[in-house]
Amino acid sequence: MVKLLDSTAESTDPSSRFMKSAVPSQQPFGPPLIGALLRVPWEAVQQQMLARLHERGFDDFDPAYLPVFRYPGPQGARPTDLAAQLGISKQALNHLLRALERLGYLERQPHPEDQRSKRIVLTERGLATVGVIREAVADIEAAWAEKLGPRRFARLRDLLLELQQPIET
Repeated sequence: MVKLLDSTAESTDPSSRFMKSAVPSQQPFGPPLIGALLRVPWEAVQQQMLARLHERGFDDFDPAYLPVFRYPGPQGARPTDLAAQLGISKQALNHLLRALERLGYLERQPHPEDQRSKRIVLTERGLATVGVIREAVADIEAAWAEKLGPRRFARLRDLLLELQQPIET
């Protein structure tokens, strides 16, 4: 079973933990905005993914590697394209890819359509990692569906999918 973040704080206001400053002399910024409201569940998902990976023997999998494995995954991507998608420098991505290659999660192979460039190919170990990550996320989704109820959770998913569409200005 997935352990969810405990939302029972001293106050019944769900935003109360955001209002409390770690430094007593600082004033709170007000109720949480959408970024904070999305960050907390995302951090829970990341923790669940890492815990499950470590439980399954992927002890060397560092939190820094998670962005490389984010949906839809790096399989077949050019490193340059992946760096742009992740919003990181090519140098930073190459550092991560070197580490993941050294640990046996992926390889960089010549691109079949352009021999001058490389593409990322997940190894058997990398593919197994993706399976464990997806299983962990499915479990947290099931826990959230139980907590919210299936209809409300389905509505949450629908709303998040709707937000994937570009905002018209």
